[in-house]
Amino acid sequence: MATPDDLVELGRIVSAYGVRGMVKVQPHSAQESILLNVKEWWLARFSRTGVQQEPYRLVSVSRAREHGGAIVALLAGCDDRDQAEALKGTSIFVSRACFPSASDDEFYWVDLIGCSVYSTADAPEPVLLGLVQDVSDNGAHAVLHIGRQGIDEQGNPVFLKDDKGRVKELLVPFVQAHVPFVDIKQKRIETDWPVDF
Repeated sequence: MATPDDLVELGRIVSAYGVRGMVKVQPHSAQESILLNVKEWWLARFSRTGVQQEPYRLVSVSRAREHGGAIVALLAGCDDRDQAEALKGTSIFVSRACFPSASDDEFYWVDLIGCSVYSTADAPEPVLLGLVQDVSDNGAHAVLHIGRQGIDEQGNPVFLKDDKGRVKELLVPFVQAHVPFVDIKQKRIETDWPVDF
């Protein structure tokens, strides 16, 4: 089977669990429900520097459940603790096409990355803030990490950089009060967050 081109990393196997071949998984973000509901995971191992060390391989999930902030799962073909322990450090991916549909007021973080963000504060027309480069959770809500952009002489967006050559970043709380408009299909987000906050 060909590896899908829309794989999203959702967690990592951190250890064996029990003696019958189950693995313990630390999910990324608060969207572990995908790992519980999808019955096929793609596994691959990466170095600390992000270099892929082995090709993706598809595994069937026989069963999975939540367990103290983690997930424990039984994978087809993983029959004992030694086989489960050998998977420690392996990253888990799921095809974006397999994600369950989100409700109207919910969004998968992976879909927010790459959206252009415009500020509607203090201007008659929306002003480009930048591009969502990451999303994190501060415990109370999600936070958009926006790489600041401006418009060049040809009218194209360009990243703004600091004195050290790094892209300037703006953090915006991803809550309805500050982000009233999200259009995933158009890759556009509008916020009342000020440009110079």
